[in-house]
Amino acid sequence: MFFPPFNEEISRYERKFQVSDMIYPAVEHQVRMHPSAFLPLFYPRYINNIYLDTPIFESFYDNVFGKGSRKKVRIRWYGEVNGLVEKPVVEFKIREGMLGNKLSFPLTPFVVDQYFSIDTLQQVFHDSKLPDWVFDVLVQLKPSLLNRYRRKYFMSFDGKFRLTIDDELQYFGIGINNNNFLEKYRSEDIIVELKYDKINDDAATFVTNALPFRLTKSSKYVNGIELLHPMLA
Repeated sequence: MFFPPFNEEISRYERKFQVSDMIYPAVEHQVRMHPSAFLPLFYPRYINNIYLDTPIFESFYDNVFGKGSRKKVRIRWYGEVNGLVEKPVVEFKIREGMLGNKLSFPLTPFVVDQYFSIDTLQQVFHDSKLPDWVFDVLVQLKPSLLNRYRRKYFMSFDGKFRLTIDDELQYFGIGINNNNFLEKYRSEDIIVELKYDKINDDAATFVTNALPFRLTKSSKYVNGIELLHPMLA
């Protein structure tokens, strides 16, 4: 599949911390007490993602095996997981090591219900005004996972570091045919992500060392696939 070349100049770092031994108020307390003076950026909101992968789960295996160059495609929207999705966006995440780029393109609205299928998405792709290369990639993929979580946003006082806390993680089975979304898993883990531009990497060690969480390569996509399709792990 064709993807644009990786652009290191506009890339950013994403550091993830998976927290399984603390309740949410304790995690947020640690963030608010951080010497970088993280303050809430705006209101929390629910994020929904439909991940797209090849029939042989190339994106999943590239991540599991730690491939240096990785690509991931997802459709994202905010608010309710079911019903009319008014402002969906398809995102292409391209990673080289710890650095990542993200390209986003708006899609036409669609409905998530028991009739949702790959045909729904194919029609959305046809109706959306997408660059040719984006359309060519999307028509080769299939829906592989639906997930949902609540996210709260913070920014350091100097504006150099953005931090998010994700909880209420849910994973739903999704396939190419009609979906009832009855296969569902909930995770009690909390995911903290620290994001910053490449130019601020030298200062990042101080920030990460002051967070009492375990740095991990955890991926929500990988975690969800392993829960729903343990035979692939």
